Amino acid sequence: MDENYGRDILDYFGPHDTERRLYEVFAAKVLATFPDTRVKVHKTQISFYNRHLFAAAWLPFRRMKDRPQEYLLVTFGLGRRLDSPRIVETVEPYPRRWTHHVVVSTCEDIDQELMGWIGEAWEFSAHK
Repeated sequence: MDENYGRDILDYFGPHDTERRLYEVFAAKVLATFPDTRVKVHKTQISFYNRHLFAAAWLPFRRMKDRPQEYLLVTFGLGRRLDSPRIVETVEPYPRRWTHHVVVSTCEDIDQELMGWIGEAWEFSAHK
């Protein structure tokens, strides 16, 4: 991470303290599991890379009906489509490359299942 990472995170989340805390828990787990991960803060998302992008965390652009008031979206790519009620959207931007979006509204949402998917995404990205 670069020297501006902490400031960039604060700037990205602004007044969204709950979402920032969720991000910090998620990022800590990713970095503990994959210490060579590169993290880059962009205008619209925070990206996690090995050789390629394998996951991202981002604030929703607009609030959606039937979603919590405060939440973070976690996105990851796999070579297969996941079938889980936790996946709120799935797209196939390229053949056999599926992008999945998961709502994270509590620290408990950053569980073994989600981190297993992130691990699978890390592997998929590393071997593209």
